[in-house]
Parts: sequence; structure tokens; C-alpha cells
Amino acid sequence: MLMFEVVPVTPFAQNATLVWCDETQEAAIIDPGGEVDRLLNHLATKQLKLVKILLTHGHIDHAGGAAELKATSGAPIIGPHKADQFWLDGLGQQSLMFNFPEAQPLTPDQWLNDGDQLALGNSSLQVLHCPGHTPGHVVFYNSESKIAQVGDVLFAGSVGRTDFPKSNQQDLIESIKTKLFPLGDDIQFIPGHGPRSTFGEEKRNNPFVGSQQFG
Repeated sequence: MLMFEVVPVTPFAQNATLVWCDETQEAAIIDPGGEVDRLLNHLATKQLKLVKILLTHGHIDHAGGAAELKATSGAPIIGPHKADQFWLDGLGQQSLMFNFPEAQPLTPDQWLNDGDQLALGNSSLQVLHCPGHTPGHVVFYNSESKIAQVGDVLFAGSVGRTDFPKSNQQDLIESIKTKLFPLGDDIQFIPGHGPRSTFGEEKRNNPFVGSQQFG
């Protein structure tokens, strides 16, 4: 089974997520936005072997530490969808804009598409392409653990911003309603920032996408 641990990083308290197979100890880090030494220390404490670096999208607080983590560990960078290449090309500019440590533009070792499966030890993560916050945003889902890492698509009581270049609010709402909610009310999700919730809770009470909004 896959295990998950959240490690908030960067001044934006972005939820970098350690995910690992409890049988093989093979691990991935989803959205290493920064504080790479801290993330590596967490891996070492748990005696985990980092084999993949996964990105939900190309914003600096999610991808800013990816190149450094790859250089240190040798693990490949996988994701997001290719539509976010322009964000990854601009990581240096983003780091200056938000006063983050300098980040270099990067191209992942592998782009992801909707429906892809990523092996991790004896388990796997399903990839869902969920555009809206960014055009290439992806979500990582494990049915066995009933957990999804949704990046900045959905939050407890809120949804992702759509005031960035190539963001689209209609696409975002459609992603949540047609890709995430059908996974099941009991699925727990880890957002890019803030506390966990479940799709059922958000379907019932989230003022942006819940039953109060859509009936």
C-alpha cells in the first residue's frame, strides 16, 4: 500500500508530499517546491529510496526545488502535462517575482497525460489531467489508499485561482466535477496548501463547487 506524509515547504506553506510503497520503501516526492534538504532528511529518517519526483504543475512553490532535488538524488522529474512547459520555462522569473531562491528552467524527463499509471514499488498512482488553475495541471490518485494529491485544483472550502495566464475557471470547475468528484465521496485529498478534506465534504459544502452552488 502507498503511504503519504505532507511536508509544508516555502513561504507559501506548499504541501510537498512524500508517497512511498510500504513493502519496497520506494518513494516519490510530489511538488518539491523548496527546502530540499528538509525533504531529503525526511526520506533519510524513514529510510526511503527516492525514485521519482512528481509535479502537479509548473508554479514556483510546487516546482522550485525539483531541479535541485534531481541533481542531488538522480531521481527523474515526471510531470506535469506538457501544456505547462511555459510555466517551467519561466521558473527563474517566477523565483525573482516571489522572492524565492533562484530556480532554473527545467524540462521534465517525462510528460504526463490523462490516464497514465505511474508504478511506485508494488503499487501505482493514476494520473488525471485537470486543467483550469494551469493548463497542464495533473492530479495523482491511489485507489487502494483512497488518497489523491490534487495540487491547486481543489482546497478545503475553496478552489484554485484562475487569474493566471492560460488559467480557465470553466475548465477548473469541469475538472473538479467530472474528474475528481466521481472518484468517490470517501476519497481523501491532499491539496497544494492547507488541510486535507474529502471529495464528499467538498461536494456537499464547498461554496464554489458544492451542492449549494450547483444544486
